[in-house]
Amino acid sequence: MSDKTTGRIREIALLMTVTDILEALGGAVSRDTFYKWRQTGKGPRCFPLPNGELRCRRNDFLLWLDALYGRAA
Repeated sequence: MSDKTTGRIREIALLMTVTDILEALGGAVSRDTFYKWRQTGKGPRCFPLPNGELRCRRNDFLLWLDALYGRAA
């Protein structure tokens, strides 16, 4: 396997589903709230798959959390 293919496989493995995001937030956020955040631009950066499901790069999720932490301080 080439380095490029290996890198792509690692990148795909680092994608989070909405369920993964909600679990990472400790179950304190409902799916409805998450989608409201998305509509208002307050949620983490995500992208839709062709089937309509959302995915978020783990790094984008962590950057979003860091930004929230920075605003709270």
